[in-house]
Amino acid sequence: MTKFGAILRVLTAAVTATTLLTAAALLGPPADAAPTGDFDWPLHPRPRVVRAFDNPEHDWLPGHRGADLGGVPDEAVLSAGAGIVVFAGTVAGKPVVSVDHPGGLRTTYEPVTARVTPGLRVGRGTVLGTLEPGHPGCITPVAACLHWGLRRDREYLDPLGLVRVAPVRLEPVGG
Repeated sequence: MTKFGAILRVLTAAVTATTLLTAAALLGPPADAAPTGDFDWPLHPRPRVVRAFDNPEHDWLPGHRGADLGGVPDEAVLSAGAGIVVFAGTVAGKPVVSVDHPGGLRTTYEPVTARVTPGLRVGRGTVLGTLEPGHPGCITPVAACLHWGLRRDREYLDPLGLVRVAPVRLEPVGG
């Protein structure tokens, strides 16, 4: 190979790498996407989605800041991922459990009668409590609905992204 050919190969590789890195930085993940891989459904078997996430354009507008999953009363509610229980109690008359996960994520589960206490470390699939009937908006023939929420810091995200969004993997040039 000539000296010119070697220089041309190095320059081509550098331009290709710079282009790929710039594109990845500019595109980033979709706005509503949440990380995947370390999370699973909070009800088993995989539940029916009764009402999907509907993030309003502005914080003060109505929307649905979570997903409602069809279940049955007294069904075990599982932690979607490993983390620390930060709340297990009542909010506005509804029993709620909240778990903090790495990366600033927090999942919430309601209406759930807690079997856990704040400060407890939980793994993916750990039983947090049992599902209660009576969640508003739960449509028949579903007997009970789990409202599953997700936030990163103060931003609400679609919790279904934890179990549905697949990560993009780039392969090196030439295999």
